[in-house]
Amino acid sequence: MDQFLQQLINGIVLGSIYALVALGYTMVYGILGLINFAHGEVVMVGALVALTVIQLLLGADVGLPAPVILALGLAAAIAACMALGFAIERVAYRPLRRSPRLAVLITAIGVSILLQNAAMIIWGRQYHSFPPLLPATPHPFGGATVSDLQIFIVALACAIMAGLLWLVHRTRLGRAMRATSQNPEVAGLMGVNINTVISITFVIGSALAAVAGIMVSAYYGIAHYFMGFMLGLKAFTAAVLGGIGNLAGAMLGGLLLGIIESLGAGYIGPLTGGFLGSHYQDVFAFLVLILVLVFRPSGLLGERVAERA
Repeated sequence: MDQFLQQLINGIVLGSIYALVALGYTMVYGILGLINFAHGEVVMVGALVALTVIQLLLGADVGLPAPVILALGLAAAIAACMALGFAIERVAYRPLRRSPRLAVLITAIGVSILLQNAAMIIWGRQYHSFPPLLPATPHPFGGATVSDLQIFIVALACAIMAGLLWLVHRTRLGRAMRATSQNPEVAGLMGVNINTVISITFVIGSALAAVAGIMVSAYYGIAHYFMGFMLGLKAFTAAVLGGIGNLAGAMLGGLLLGIIESLGAGYIGPLTGGFLGSHYQDVFAFLVLILVLVFRPSGLLGERVAERA
């Protein structure tokens, strides 16, 4: 029972990160109907920018408390990722908005490869250690342990997701986003600036990606130029599992995927003699993706809708 509780806690922490990244996928898909496969690389850029700022501040010995240094790194990462998200939408996706979806898909993959190689040139191929700025003091919880970092990740993720739901369902911008998602042409006739709404959607999704990048780097203690690829694919799986285009579905899918991975690596791995242990936990994510696509392509909270004309 203690092992189950520990794996459940680990899964919730991991799922919170997946949920934040999945929200970026589902927001863009909900409005434009396209999959931004470069979103994982935005997560990577956020992690590396934050790490660079944190290392500069630590190297300069400015005497700031560790939480303040982490907050400054987070602010720099959010600003950089918001600018990057805006540039990606403006340069790569807006000119192809009325093109066939295959052209947009190929462009997204191209942007992903471009960002990976740019990060490799700037930060190198090596793994970068993320300094432990938050205390790793373990706290007993029902036979399991939870650290300050895990509490911080889950609490921050919950606050961000609640804030995003409030933004979408209770503000004027949220109404414009929902109107654009329903019918862009009619929303434009009603006075909604479609281009601005779409750009803001990319910017918000990129800000969430920056936060997720710092979370995953602090959680695993490393950052590197290729870290966004697998994380992006898993977050896409989470979005499909919950129902892509549905905000609540992305959150649910992220949490479920994190729990499935953690429990799979903790229980199924030992049963197979370690063959499907923690080193193969990616298997569980893509197994979930295959099962969802076969048995419920619309996802857990998604609705079956007709293809747009």
